[in-house]
Amino acid sequence: MGIASYIDHTLLKADATAEDIRTLVNEGLSYSFHSVCVNSSWVGYVRSLIPSESTLKITSVVGFPLGAMSTEGKIAETEAAIRDGADEIDMVVNIGRVKSGDIDYVERELSLLRKASEGHVLKVILETCLLTKDEIVKLCKLAEVAGADFVKTSTGFSIKGATPEDVALMRKSVSERVKVKASGGIRSYKDALLMIECGADRLGVSSGVKIVEEEKKES
Repeated sequence: MGIASYIDHTLLKADATAEDIRTLVNEGLSYSFHSVCVNSSWVGYVRSLIPSESTLKITSVVGFPLGAMSTEGKIAETEAAIRDGADEIDMVVNIGRVKSGDIDYVERELSLLRKASEGHVLKVILETCLLTKDEIVKLCKLAEVAGADFVKTSTGFSIKGATPEDVALMRKSVSERVKVKASGGIRSYKDALLMIECGADRLGVSSGVKIVEEEKKES
C-alpha cells in the first residue's frame, strides 16, 4: 500500500482561495490521496469538484484551530459540513476545559459530537503539544469511550506538531478499534514513514505531493 493512501491532503490556511482549493482537489484526485482536508466553508465547493465515481473523501475540520468555541457551535458546524458533503470530521477538543480538569464538559462534548457525526468518521484532535502525557492518555480513553474513530495529534497551528513519542503513546492508549492520525510538521517521506512505524494509521499533511514524489524516488 503506497503512502498516498495514508494521506489527508490538507489546506487550512486562512487565506486559501477558491483556486487554491481547486488545486488541492486536483492533486487529491491525481495522487489518489485518502481525502482532502479543508475548513468547513469549503466543503460544498469541494464536493462539487469531485466526480461521483471518485473514491476521494472530504474531511472537514470543526472548532478549528483552538477548540474553544461552544459545544453547540461545534455541533452546528459538524451538521453543516455533513450536509455539504463531508465524509470525515476532525474536531478539536476544548483544551482549556481539559487543562481545568473539567472532564464532564469534555465527555459531554465528545458524546454530542459523536451523535452529530453519526455514520461518518470522527477524529478527535488533542493538540498534544499543549498536554501532559497523562492528559494525552486520559483524552485518548475518553475519545474511545465516546465512540470516536480516530485520535489525532495536532492542528498544525500550535507550537508544535506530531512527534513520534506522542504517536506511540496514543497508539498504546487506545484499542485496535481506534486509529491514530499524525499531523503537523510531517514534511518528508522519511517523516511520514516514521509516524507510520510509531503507530499512525493516517497522516494529515500539506506536503502530500512532495512526500509521494519522494516515495517514487525511493522505490
